[in-house]
Amino acid sequence: MRRAHAMAFGSEAGHDGVRFALWAPTAKDVVLVVDGTDHAIPEAGDGWRRVTLPGTRAGARYGFRIDGDLVVPDPASRFQPDDVSGLSEVIDPRAFDWTDASWTGRPWEETVLYELHVGTATPEGTYVALETKLEDLRDLGITAIELLPLADFKGTRNWGYDGVLPYAPDSAYGRPDDLKRLINKAHSLGLMVFLDAVYNHFGPAGNYLNAYAKTFFTERHQTPWGAGINFDGETSGRTVRDFFIENALYWLEEYHFDGLRFDAVHAILDDSDKHFIGELAETVRARLPGRHIHLVLENEANEAKWLERKADGQPVQHTAQWADDLHHCWHVLLTGEEAGYYESFADKPVVHLARCLSEGFAYQGEPFPSLDNHPRGEPSGHLPPSAFVTFLQNHDQVGNRALGERLSALSDPAKLALARAGLLLSPQIPMLWMGEEWSASAPFLFFVDFAPDEELNKAVREGRRREFKNFAAFADDTSVIPDPTAETTFADSRINWSEADRAPHRGVWADTRNLLQIRHQAVVPLTKTAYRGATATLPRPDAVECTWRYEGGWLRFVANFGDAPLQTPRGGGQIVWCNGADVVSGETIELPSWTGIFLTGVN
Repeated sequence: MRRAHAMAFGSEAGHDGVRFALWAPTAKDVVLVVDGTDHAIPEAGDGWRRVTLPGTRAGARYGFRIDGDLVVPDPASRFQPDDVSGLSEVIDPRAFDWTDASWTGRPWEETVLYELHVGTATPEGTYVALETKLEDLRDLGITAIELLPLADFKGTRNWGYDGVLPYAPDSAYGRPDDLKRLINKAHSLGLMVFLDAVYNHFGPAGNYLNAYAKTFFTERHQTPWGAGINFDGETSGRTVRDFFIENALYWLEEYHFDGLRFDAVHAILDDSDKHFIGELAETVRARLPGRHIHLVLENEANEAKWLERKADGQPVQHTAQWADDLHHCWHVLLTGEEAGYYESFADKPVVHLARCLSEGFAYQGEPFPSLDNHPRGEPSGHLPPSAFVTFLQNHDQVGNRALGERLSALSDPAKLALARAGLLLSPQIPMLWMGEEWSASAPFLFFVDFAPDEELNKAVREGRRREFKNFAAFADDTSVIPDPTAETTFADSRINWSEADRAPHRGVWADTRNLLQIRHQAVVPLTKTAYRGATATLPRPDAVECTWRYEGGWLRFVANFGDAPLQTPRGGGQIVWCNGADVVSGETIELPSWTGIFLTGVN
């Protein structure tokens, strides 16, 4: 089976040659350069320039000479073999023969996400090497892998959030067909594949849009990265919106991804009557009605309006949101840390945890201390648990620490075991960060590669150290903070899969696998039925009890975070998991310190 996403942007290989198109509304003169030869590219109105070159084929290298001397890559390039400032390569997507024609994805309730960074997930750091790990992940109980952003970035190592060419999977990991083979293989194993997409900014190196499309950005909106992307401009907004909507469709159609995670949508500033992320979701839903397509938000504003459900329980627009609040509750309980945003959860972490488990957001319009007590969030108790992606760790929560420590390096293993069960057996959609399934010892550090721009490398290096100078641990010496521009920092972040076969990692892996087996057998069948609501109480200030009700039955979680044993009525049902011996006696549950229990029952 052959797949290609047809779009107005970029190059399109056809039987009669290749059509080239560039939106360059603020350029005076544009020349198409193909394999060293200049070609006129006529104006086509509204800032567009288009031409078809007969005889040109896939593999040709091309760029656009802007106003005399600057040659830039195609902003919709499908591949950049020589990095972000090199020429683009014409790719014919129909050259790849897919074997997953019958694959339409999997229901959202079956999702267990595994977030990973391609460059550090294997020693080789390639799509080809990652393909060899898919069977292990399937056997663990993972049903979906989520790749950190792939959009072409400057250099050979980056988290992916500095991408500047959103259509070009970075060449550091392999060629486009290597990525397609990875996805094709995943589908053959029953695994979904998600991609993290960044539509709120471009990276600091290799973005040439200002040279020929200044109106792509606007000073009316200011973001942490500077002038905002012009999603709502009177003359340019439509083209800008289409550029990113087509990008989402491109990944979903041409690469057959099953879902997208949209980075920091609170930083997508748009005053249009219909916000860009609303139009994006509506367009994807209308375009791909026959597939299980899952759209996930990262949204610090905690806006429940994007997560609303239809009468049948299916999402109107976006499928779910990353549940940062729930992570923060668990993190405070496990580590006792109170700095930064953890301050807003440290006062009563069990209270916040109970609300997150039963309602989604801890803050639903209340003052948020970490934001100078500005209100944060919207009411979310009416949403099903599947509207929230939960995690104990992710690339941000690990990598944004100065030393990149994983939670297993910061917390007691017995306490972490309870949190792991709370994550994997609760009805929200769980996500593991690569290596978490065996408590990998490798940190995940912040790394970039902007060479040969040493000034930018220096700015990143110094900025990283300034960021942590106010922390007591680094106030006197920031030199211990790894240099983000050093190749060793990147190398140190690679996980070692052989650890999973050694103690104590083997025990953690076995526990994770057992929990996922229980989830698939006892929890998922419930969550596939209609949601009827949840209740949460605190039997004691240091304990939580939550019950989720579905048409197919109920699920109950009781956990004791205190030092003294907790006694609570059993209340019927079948025990599906507990981490304490002899916790049930007659009609009473007795939980020792830092233990918990999950039970299921019929209505």
